[in-house]
Formats: sequence, structure tokens, C-alpha cells
Amino acid sequence: MLLYAGESSDKARAADKVDNSIYSHLLNKFLKNGKVDYGGFKEEEDVLDRYLLVLEHTNTETLSRNDQFAFYINAYNAWTIKLILQNYPGIKSIKDVGGFFSSPWKKKICRIDGQVVSLDHIEHEILRPGFKDPRVHFAVNCASKGCPILQPNPFEGNLLGTQLDEATTGFINNPERNNLQGKTLYVSKIFDWFEKDFHGDVLGFFRKYAKGDFGGKLEKEKEGLRIKYLEYDWSLNGE
Repeated sequence: MLLYAGESSDKARAADKVDNSIYSHLLNKFLKNGKVDYGGFKEEEDVLDRYLLVLEHTNTETLSRNDQFAFYINAYNAWTIKLILQNYPGIKSIKDVGGFFSSPWKKKICRIDGQVVSLDHIEHEILRPGFKDPRVHFAVNCASKGCPILQPNPFEGNLLGTQLDEATTGFINNPERNNLQGKTLYVSKIFDWFEKDFHGDVLGFFRKYAKGDFGGKLEKEKEGLRIKYLEYDWSLNGE
């Protein structure tokens, strides 16, 4: 059960916390500059499994709203890593996990709140409609180079706003992901796929998070800017 703005309960007031220490250890050990050492993760897959058990045994109803938000982001990312490891080595893309008639994101592998759900369920049935925060697109990671990088620390409810802002700002201001050439702003395909989440105002979102010279140029080019979407790189975000 998600807690929406203004809602409260006795359980929520005495909210639990999720212990993300195992996941933090793994990220610190096997994540370098946004690249995931899946070979290293594979050697300690049993450790990742211990963290997934922590998530499985968490009652999300006892979490505050921010802790719920952080929980589902971490769950999405950790279960995505598990999905890759189940098929690693031998794959070059998360898409290799699926087939012609199946999608890796529709596989029911995520054990949460007594259910077994898919990555799609977490993203499109819980995170996006439940929290309505476009910054989530820069927090979840689909194990692909075109995706915003896997963040180096687990998301935590008490740090969530800062962490989401940092993830978003880092992605927006990475010239390899988005760049302005003349009157054309080249942006990630994410902004096309999820345009509604950005309230149909991709330029406004960029102006909010763009910094330095990039931000100055966007502010200066107030009229006539057009957006073009870059091809998405689905290759594995490993070394």
C-alpha cells in the first residue's frame, strides 16, 4: 500500500527502516564510474541474494512515503542486476534475456510484499503512478549504456530529495547524453517515451536542471528551440 500526500497511519508514524548496507557494500565494490562489474557481482551473487531477501521480508506498509519511494527504486535496480546475473555471461544486452515474444521487464522475478511481480510492474504500476516524480527516470537503471547510470549509493528516504536531484542533474548535464547544437537540443529517448511524466514540457525540465554554460545557453535560446531524440544504446552497462 502506497501512502499518498496527507495520508498517515499508526504503522506509518512508527515507520520501519530498510537496511541497505549489503547493497551499499556491493555497489561500492562493483560499480566504477557508472559501469557495473557483472563478473564481480556474479562471484558474490549469494550476497546480492541476501539483500533481495531483506527486500522480500520488508513490509512496505510500515515505511514512510519517502522510504517507500526509495525502497521501490532500490528494488528495481537490485532485481535488474539479479536478472542480468541469471543470464551472465553470454549476454550483451538486457534485451538478450527476453525473446521474440517475451520481454525481460515482464518476467515475474521480484519478490515484494508476498507477491512475485515484474520490473515493469514496479516501474509502471508503482513508481510512476504512485509517486508522480519524473526524477525517478534518472534513478532506476535498466542495465544499459543508454540508461542513466546506476547510482553509487542506495536510495534512502531521509536523503531522497537530494539523491534524486543529484541523479537528475548528473544526467541532464552530461554532454554524452544530452547536448545543444545551434537551435537543436539533442536529448535521450527517455524524454520521448515518458513525455507525459515531464508534463509535456521537456524544455522546461531541462532549464530547471541544466547548469553552467549549458544552462546559460538554454536560457538564452528561449525561442525556436527544437528537440531531437537520440538513439538509445541497449548494450550492457558493464566494463
